Amino acid sequence: MAEKQFDIIIYGATSFVGQIVTQYMHDRYGDGAVGWAIAGRSQSKLEDVARSVGLPDVEMIVADAADEVALQQICARTKVVISTVGPYALYGDILLKVCAENGTHYCDLTGEPHWIRRMQAAHEETAKDSGARIVHCCGFDSIPSDLGVHVLQDHAVKALGEPCERIDMRVMRIKGGASGGTIASMVELVKEASGNAQLRRELKNPYSLCPPDHDFTVRQRNVGAEEDKRLGKWITPFIMEAINTKVVHRSNALSGNSYGTHFRYEEAMVTGRGTGGKRRAKLTALGLGAFTAGVAIPPIRWLLGKFLPKPGEGPSPTEQREGMFDMLFLGSTASGKQARVRVTGDRDPGYGSTAKMLSEAAACLAKDIGDDVPGGFWTPATLMGDTLVARLEANAGLTFEIVPEA
Repeated sequence: MAEKQFDIIIYGATSFVGQIVTQYMHDRYGDGAVGWAIAGRSQSKLEDVARSVGLPDVEMIVADAADEVALQQICARTKVVISTVGPYALYGDILLKVCAENGTHYCDLTGEPHWIRRMQAAHEETAKDSGARIVHCCGFDSIPSDLGVHVLQDHAVKALGEPCERIDMRVMRIKGGASGGTIASMVELVKEASGNAQLRRELKNPYSLCPPDHDFTVRQRNVGAEEDKRLGKWITPFIMEAINTKVVHRSNALSGNSYGTHFRYEEAMVTGRGTGGKRRAKLTALGLGAFTAGVAIPPIRWLLGKFLPKPGEGPSPTEQREGMFDMLFLGSTASGKQARVRVTGDRDPGYGSTAKMLSEAAACLAKDIGDDVPGGFWTPATLMGDTLVARLEANAGLTFEIVPEA
């Protein structure tokens, strides 16, 4: 890659999560170890962000998401672009296209599998030709899931002599405020899918993000409100499972089926023991189903929009600091051997932790990945793997721990 002025440009720095990323980059990399700048569509809003973060000398670049010429100029100046401009299906196409064409590495925090699939089909060959490394899902969806499976599989091969044929992720505890951006992306996805049968089938396909020549045929299980006998606790569907499982299966495919062609993976939230856990599991599953069904109906969607957080709205700084997540990965091999990994984060998952994960993924892309690594559409685990795990543990408040069998 030709010499660039910056290592990273944060595009969408004026968004809610973009401001948190900007603050994190200032706190972590304000010493100049990583050269970075901020970009967005409004000069005055960029100036407001710079002022609030305490960055009087930061470079500010104005570019609208629809202005291809301005986005080309961004790519000409940086090794890596961070994009926080969602819903990506509405605002992300041109920036990703320009990055793929110019050999500029790219990461985002999308959880929109239909958009990812569309971008893969349109730009993967271009990215391979230019050397651009495109890495979606570098926030809470799907770094903890993707890297948690990566760490568990690596441990299983080394300690047990074989990979896990099945891994079940359980969200043991989670605390965080509602994300307006995530809700907006979900609403847009449900709205689009409600009138598109082909898209609905695609969203149900756990292998939809795998390369077209994948040979995975194993039927994946749909988690309901049920008791997990291993934990002695009730579980319920986890809302991020729809994107996380697709990323994990793509990692398996890109790594030469290193998890096995019969690999099974599922995610669920733990709601507790006994009658109380059962009640919470059923209510959560019912509420998630009702929300999805309601969003598909225009009048109800309009009504929900009156009460749900809007894009740009999210938890307060205190709520971000007091948030956390604790995820347990339960693995079993084909011969019945067991292994477990625990992944934790020390901030609100949707914003506080996501901003740190996204920033460290970008720093890893800019500083740690050799020029010999080819371009294309990667996953966090397959492109950055252990290197990103080390960065997240050192800088971002995440832990990846091998748990002895109970």
